[in-house]
Amino acid sequence: MAFDFKREYREFYMPKNKPEIIDVPAMNYIAVRGHGDPNIPDGEYQRAIGILYSVAYTLKMSPRAGHLIDGFFDYVVPPLEGFWWQDGGGINYGSKDSFNWISVIRLPDFVTPDHLKWAVDTASEKKKLDCSPAEFLTVQEGQCVQIMHLGPFDNEPESISLMDEYIEERGYTTDLSKKRLHHEIYLSDARRVPPEKWKTVIRHPIREIKG
Repeated sequence: MAFDFKREYREFYMPKNKPEIIDVPAMNYIAVRGHGDPNIPDGEYQRAIGILYSVAYTLKMSPRAGHLIDGFFDYVVPPLEGFWWQDGGGINYGSKDSFNWISVIRLPDFVTPDHLKWAVDTASEKKKLDCSPAEFLTVQEGQCVQIMHLGPFDNEPESISLMDEYIEERGYTTDLSKKRLHHEIYLSDARRVPPEKWKTVIRHPIREIKG
């Protein structure tokens, strides 16, 4: 059976729909950076997703292409994720044009930057798609609060308010910065699932309030 990150690491991918504090270790990703409204058809964000999945599946199928990776095992391609921020701090859901984002898919630990470069070059040639924006990214989020958000993305502030209240009661505060970002993990296929049933992990970095 193929290794499934969601099943094996449920603490990171399947939290409850109430806040919890968790320590997130370093993880490696395929990443594409961009800016602007993610809902624009055929826009920058949609193109980034196409690049990510092209490279991700090229890596998954690498043995069939004759590219052998030490320690390789069969796996389910992990879900799409995103790190988001806006200049000036905070998240204003009514100003999607001002979003900065890093769209990512998690990599198995056996994938190195050299393996990713091979996948980028191979996918670019086979798919006739410029995959060069894809990069190897390591993120160590550290101590965070997270929740399973149910429903449309525009309703996320309701879940974030629950997280803020939860950590405040326990002596923590949100620690968003240019290095520690608002993080989402998308567990539903928005093309097939109605918005009221979307499942999205929301994760924020936190720090302890001292004094």
